[in-house]
Amino acid sequence: MTDIPTRSIDKELVAKRFSYSRSTYDREASVQRQVAEKMMRLLTDALLSAGIPRPQLPTHFRHIVELGCGTGSYSRILLNTLQPETLLLNDLCRDMEECVGELCTTRVSFLPGDAEALDFPAETDLITSCSTLQWFNDPGAFLTRCHQVLMADGLLAFSTFGTTNMHEIRQLTGHGLEYLSIEELQALLSPGFDVLHAEEEVVTLSFPTPQAVLKHLKQTGVTGTEKRMWTRSRLQSFCEAYATRFSDAAGNVSLTYHPIYIVARKKTE
Repeated sequence: MTDIPTRSIDKELVAKRFSYSRSTYDREASVQRQVAEKMMRLLTDALLSAGIPRPQLPTHFRHIVELGCGTGSYSRILLNTLQPETLLLNDLCRDMEECVGELCTTRVSFLPGDAEALDFPAETDLITSCSTLQWFNDPGAFLTRCHQVLMADGLLAFSTFGTTNMHEIRQLTGHGLEYLSIEELQALLSPGFDVLHAEEEVVTLSFPTPQAVLKHLKQTGVTGTEKRMWTRSRLQSFCEAYATRFSDAAGNVSLTYHPIYIVARKKTE
């Protein structure tokens, strides 16, 4: 197992920030929405490459667990595309149940809580997640638990973010999540999984002002680890530095996202 140090993320603060942003998340989280759509395409392609005929895809997975379901963008894609017998939706933020409530039926249920501490249903066919793993304190231990509950040849499909994600914010504030590289993630997976697909990309968003960047981050909830107050002097200093270092010829400023996509199959004994 690769030696990846554990982290200490304030999960209560993370949940509070995402709860606050749940009414604006779907409008602002364009990158996360694109990531969810691509994650399903990659998962489908992996299944087709493994020899599963397209007509069988909607019935291939009987029991699915989605971690970090948030407002349900990826959940709806999962449900409509794969049509599982059961879909367990989990999120750290209990308030997200309001956002996925119309999905909850006899087939779909919502379980609030920290995915790093919950017991997953045994004999799950697919554990999947979009834009969530970067919030975990011990990704290695989590991946080991996924291996334990997945069926033989079960799949783990997730997206997270890589080391250059929001580098602008980290450079100016000295604060941000500790992201894993795609190589580190594959090394963590290697003892128990065969990686069917691993891919990363860089997506750059453009905003008219640094203040617009901060508003975007607040409305998507991804400021979940920032505890310092934005005083007037701090805000002015931040915006001036941002405009100086990250402006383009038109005067707009950039914000970088670094999505990573992985589809892996549980190794058989």
